[in-house]
Amino acid sequence: MSEVQKKSVSREILEWLGCIVAAFVVALIIKYFIFTPTLVKQGSMTPTILDGERVIINRLVRTFHGDINRGDIVTLEKPSSILEDEQIAVYSEVKGLKNKFLYYVLELTKTSYIKRVIGMPGDHLYISDGKVYINDEVLDEPYLEEGLQTPRKGMFYDVVVPEGYVFVMGDNRTGSSDSREFGCVPLDKIEGRVSFRIWPLSKFGKVD
Repeated sequence: MSEVQKKSVSREILEWLGCIVAAFVVALIIKYFIFTPTLVKQGSMTPTILDGERVIINRLVRTFHGDINRGDIVTLEKPSSILEDEQIAVYSEVKGLKNKFLYYVLELTKTSYIKRVIGMPGDHLYISDGKVYINDEVLDEPYLEEGLQTPRKGMFYDVVVPEGYVFVMGDNRTGSSDSREFGCVPLDKIEGRVSFRIWPLSKFGKVD
């Protein structure tokens, strides 16, 4: 192979590597800031979203600090502990550039929950006789299985949601680890809103 041919091959390899790196960066930007597909590995949102289904998470809510509303299905970082006196979830600080990249960008070391927003900032929420009350009014929850009760699971079943926080629960009220156990979740720990289901194809479409 001549010197010219070697340079041509080297240039082509570099161009391909550049394309691969650029595609990887673009994919990361889309995944972190715009949307990402994900596989649901929990049964806590049954019957709305089942274990093994695939959904699209809208990241624009986090990117542009969009509004989160009662009834939204969201994903959030798993809390590390709770502050019992304040009824809020807390998170361990991720230290180091490498660890932050793996945790926040690649999400290889992070565990996320999928839940429904039930209590908004300022709400007085309590659970009594299997029903959820918001500011002394029974919350209408048509997404629950008929006859399903909401047990007073954990220690947080009578709370006033602080400003900057939300109270979340899974639709599978008897099989969900949620704010009843770990407290109210900071809005800045909401990763995105679940907006679309892509698998199975028989249920393809918007997630209500």
